[in-house]
Amino acid sequence: MPKWFTRLAGGATVAAETKAGGPQTLMQLTALGEPSWSRRGFVSLASAGYLRNPVVHRCVRLIAETANSVPLVVEDGTRRLSEHPLLSLLARPNRRLSGSEFLAEVYAYLQTAGNAYLEAGLVDGEVRALYTLRPDRVKVVPGRDGYPAAYTYSAGGRTRQLSLEPRPVPELLHLALFHPLDDHYGMAPLEAAQQSLDIHNAASAWNKALLDNAARPSGALVYSSEAGNLTESQFRRLKDELEAGFQGAANAGRPMVLEGGLDWKAMALTPQEMDFMELKHAAAREIALAFGVPPMLLGIPGDNTYANYVEANRALWRQTLIPLVRRVADDLSFWLAPAFGGVRLRPDFDAVEALAEDRAALWERVGKAEFLSDEEKRRMLGVG
Repeated sequence: MPKWFTRLAGGATVAAETKAGGPQTLMQLTALGEPSWSRRGFVSLASAGYLRNPVVHRCVRLIAETANSVPLVVEDGTRRLSEHPLLSLLARPNRRLSGSEFLAEVYAYLQTAGNAYLEAGLVDGEVRALYTLRPDRVKVVPGRDGYPAAYTYSAGGRTRQLSLEPRPVPELLHLALFHPLDDHYGMAPLEAAQQSLDIHNAASAWNKALLDNAARPSGALVYSSEAGNLTESQFRRLKDELEAGFQGAANAGRPMVLEGGLDWKAMALTPQEMDFMELKHAAAREIALAFGVPPMLLGIPGDNTYANYVEANRALWRQTLIPLVRRVADDLSFWLAPAFGGVRLRPDFDAVEALAEDRAALWERVGKAEFLSDEEKRRMLGVG
C-alpha cells in the first residue's frame, strides 16, 4: 500500500492520505510551449522559403519572370528612341547576365530580401556595366545626419566601399520596399509571410515523419500495474522489438500482438482530426496573400474570390506587377539619366499581352473623348 508525501514550506514532509485500490492511472497535463519561428534574416528565410517551400518558390518566380516580360523603353522628352546606349546597356548589363536575367534578379531580391542593390561599373566617367549584389553582403554606412553616406560590400574575404557621389552617377543604387521600423533597409513579403511559412513547412515535415512511422500517430504502450513493474531488461527488449518490427514505412500494416497486460493508447491526433490538408492550404493562401499573388494562379484550392483564371491574372497585374515594374523603372531612370543625357526609362505595358484588353478599353474611352485634343489624348495614353 503506497504512501504519497507532500513537501511543505520549510522542507518538512508529511504523509498524505493512504488509500488502497486497484490499478492506478497516471495522467500528465502539459501546457503548450512557445512556438518556434524561423530566424528573421535573409539567409535563413531564403533557405526556409525559396529553397524549401514550393509556394514561396513559385510566388517569387511568378512575380520575377512575369514582371520581367514588360519591356523598358527609352524616351527623350516625348520621343521614343529605338536605338540608344542605355538600351544597349540594359540588353547586356554585364558579361555574365542578359538584360532579362538582370531584371529578374532585381525583382526576386525585392521579394525575398526587401532590398535590391545595383552596382554601376564606371570607366572614364561612363557606365559600362551593371551588376546585382547579394543583399546580405551589403551594409549601409550612415553619415552624421543619419542618411546613408556610402555602402560596403563584402565578398571573397575582402570589403570594399561604394561611393554615393555622382561620378556621373553613384556607384550603387539601393531599391528598398517600405519598412515601418527601419531607416535604411526594406521589408520583404517573405518576412511578412514568415509564420505561415513555418506552419506550411512544419506541416510538410510532420506529414513526412508520419509516413516514415507507418502513417500511425504517436502513442504509448500502457502496462497494467497488476502484473508488477517491468524489469530494465524487459523494458529495453520491448523497446528494441517495437523499433525493429513496427517502426518505419517498410513495416506499415504489420499486426501487433500485445500480451501481459499491454494495451495501445494513441496520444496524437490523426491527420483527419487535425484537418491536415486545410491547415496546409490556409498557410499557403496566407503566403500567397503576402506576395500579392492570387491563390488560384498557384493551384491552391478553396479560393472562390475570382470568377476565372483570366480575372485572377488581371488582378495580379493590377495590384502587384504594375506598381512593382513602375517603381523599378523610375528608380533606374533617376539613377542612370545623368550618364545618358537625361533620357527617361518607361515600362511599355502596351506590349503586354495580358493587359491588351485593359489597354484596348482605355484607348477606346480616350479616343471617343471629343473634348480632348490629339496632343492631350497622346499624353494620357503615354504615346509620344
